[in-house]
Amino acid sequence: MPIVKKSPHAYAETVAKLSETIVKAGNTVFLTLDQAEAARSVGFSLRPTTLIVFGNPRGGTPLMDEVPLLALDLPLKLLVWEQDGAVSVAYTPMSEVAARYGVTGDARVSWMDAALAKLTDSVSTPSST
Repeated sequence: MPIVKKSPHAYAETVAKLSETIVKAGNTVFLTLDQAEAARSVGFSLRPTTLIVFGNPRGGTPLMDEVPLLALDLPLKLLVWEQDGAVSVAYTPMSEVAARYGVTGDARVSWMDAALAKLTDSVSTPSST
């Protein structure tokens, strides 16, 4: 199950703060996909929604080398959206993703889970998990 946290910041500020924190933590932002803009480009309307695709090849590459199917779910992703004036951030824990492919008990996966939690905590209210 995805973990969803509420951000006390405005939507654009949440996206910017997450992106900055991701880079400061030594990761690479590979893609910031404005899904609302993509919807507008084909005549649809979508609430503000951004998918941030990021990672650190030092962590993900060895896992993908050992279990090629993990590349279907790596790099890591964070979803930010605004609905009814509230901004949310969500991610799927890497331990859940890895378990789909039979990877359990790997310290790298635990590290990724901790990193995802820390990144999202940087823009969320303490009481939201």
